[in-house]
Amino acid sequence: MNIQEYFRRISYNKPHKDADLPTLTAVFQHHIQSIPFENLSMHCGEPIALDLQSAYNKIVRKKRGGWCLEINHLLFWALQELGYDVCILGAHSYEPAEGGYTAEINHILLKVVIQGDPYIVDAGFGGAYQMWQPLMLISGKDQPQVPGIFRFLEDSGTWYFEKVKRKHYIPEQSSTDFPDTPDLGNIRKIYRFTLEPRHIDDFQELNTYLQVSPENILQKKSICSLQTPDGLLALVGWTFTEMKYNYTEGMDLVNITTLTDEEVEKTLKEKFNIVLKNKLVP
Repeated sequence: MNIQEYFRRISYNKPHKDADLPTLTAVFQHHIQSIPFENLSMHCGEPIALDLQSAYNKIVRKKRGGWCLEINHLLFWALQELGYDVCILGAHSYEPAEGGYTAEINHILLKVVIQGDPYIVDAGFGGAYQMWQPLMLISGKDQPQVPGIFRFLEDSGTWYFEKVKRKHYIPEQSSTDFPDTPDLGNIRKIYRFTLEPRHIDDFQELNTYLQVSPENILQKKSICSLQTPDGLLALVGWTFTEMKYNYTEGMDLVNITTLTDEEVEKTLKEKFNIVLKNKLVP
């Protein structure tokens, strides 16, 4: 595994002598705009291994994306290589349909400490709830970014991560949220976590479970999303969504198209730079 090869994969060619915040921010933004959040392996008969070499080969060499366990594990390795003080954390994601957080940990994120200050870095949530910059780990502080306002709330050692939503303008369609979530006002809970350091091996069981359980959302939907300089692209099943953030004051522009099977393959190649070896069943 080679950090220069990783840099070529994310189109990053700036100096990186110092493990500082500006470098972290730049590497992170290149990462999320180059590597899609996707679970397509599950929907074209490819097993997903959790070891770093597998994630590196898949994402860097085969120009694929991955889900949080792969994407954030790769980013963890890259940040370690660059000299950052970084550790893996585990989170319980919020399930809007259930109105609560998952009982088991089902997401990984990273904590990076720079000159004594902790930041949360997470390249693996995807869609409209993907942060675009490292977030200061501080409770109750609004942290505005292009996708919206993010914030953490801490209670008795548990941290809650949420986003203030913007309205969506969908031409020729009544306003709905993206993806299919009930309206909970303008606050969207994302996940909760503690600061207990984790090892990637702690997620082996989760990695296996997500690939076999018919109940989880990743089994029910084929998903591919990628952040762009001004918004995001998402392909969920046959539904292709293009979102432009802050199209007008406080409102995002959302264009939704339903694709045919042939257009799905073409869209993956043209919009996400993904060419699958096996046939995808959306």
